[in-house]
Amino acid sequence: MNRINRAIIIVLDSVGVGEMPDAGEYGDFGSSTLPHVAEAVGGLRMPNMQRLGLGNIVSISGVEPADAPEGHYGKMATISKGKDTTVGHWEMMGVITDPAFPTYPHGFPPEVIAEFEKRVGRKALGNKAASGTEIIKELGEEHMRTGSPIVYTSADSVFQIAAHEEIIPIDELYRICEMAREMLVAPHNVERVIARPFIGEPGTFSRTERRRDYSLKPTDTSLLDLVKQSGREVIGIGQIEDIFAGCGISRSIHSGNNLDGIEATISAISSGQGSIIFTNLADFDMLYGHRNDPQGYARALEDFDAALPRIIDALHDDDLLIITADHGCDPTTPSTDHCREYVPILVYGKNILKSIDLGTRTSLCDLAVTLAEVLGVAHSFKGTSF
Repeated sequence: MNRINRAIIIVLDSVGVGEMPDAGEYGDFGSSTLPHVAEAVGGLRMPNMQRLGLGNIVSISGVEPADAPEGHYGKMATISKGKDTTVGHWEMMGVITDPAFPTYPHGFPPEVIAEFEKRVGRKALGNKAASGTEIIKELGEEHMRTGSPIVYTSADSVFQIAAHEEIIPIDELYRICEMAREMLVAPHNVERVIARPFIGEPGTFSRTERRRDYSLKPTDTSLLDLVKQSGREVIGIGQIEDIFAGCGISRSIHSGNNLDGIEATISAISSGQGSIIFTNLADFDMLYGHRNDPQGYARALEDFDAALPRIIDALHDDDLLIITADHGCDPTTPSTDHCREYVPILVYGKNILKSIDLGTRTSLCDLAVTLAEVLGVAHSFKGTSF
């Protein structure tokens, strides 16, 4: 048998493939991100992922099932409580979230905002659940006049701080977020503090690519920790370092957008370095899912598919490529929030078997168990190897 010495995991952030049985409990009945995007644009053109077996997982307009897929294909459920980026990424690396992180649909309690204002020396604007683009339209001009940061949340466990880069310089915004991260521990164990810088003038505000996430540390040892502790290198690309609060990451490459992340991934693969290369491509979620833009979402999917041959060509003979997602974010529904959905999994290697149906995996942890097995790492993850 050919040994696998390196795993390349690419997360297409929010590219879910249909509601999970408990979707209704999260307000996500009927959500189906990838199929609905395909329907909305009259069909997707994704011939390279089609060859791997994408169309064999679920019905997708324009992406037919392959007669003999070149990869393994299936879908995975989330058993953690929640439906966001951190929960999904942690679980696929073996860390289950239970109970769920707290959410604040009516804004943060007065004592939280008072402590935040005391620490940063500024009053806060907003303090409600809102769309990030809408709240800067609403409060951006007042923020520019007063210098007060905009604080808001969503359906996820997030404390988001928006500021104009000319009013609160980016390094100061990051410092404010670090102070918020230090205070938002138990009992207000907020999962992520997010810096949301923007530029422009009233009526033309736009968010920049200098977002930064400040996550809690994983609640248990992940596959990344185990691989790094074994003396091997873990390369995080995109938001991976932020999602894991640096835990288990040997080297981090922050990317501005999907195309940057793809290029960084190809470069890392070609270098032959790392035992794990872990990439998050966030544009699907951040730019299109949350903004209810199925056309932009479709373009981003087709752009990734067009780059896939270069990714595959860069693979070494002992590499294993996994393409998956972390949750859904259906841009065709009235909601702009994440969705509780199954996620696709495609597995490819130049020297592994082809055309294997992985079925419906009961947990994203199955990926951690599988990779621990092929990389020869002892573990105690809850899951089943495929």
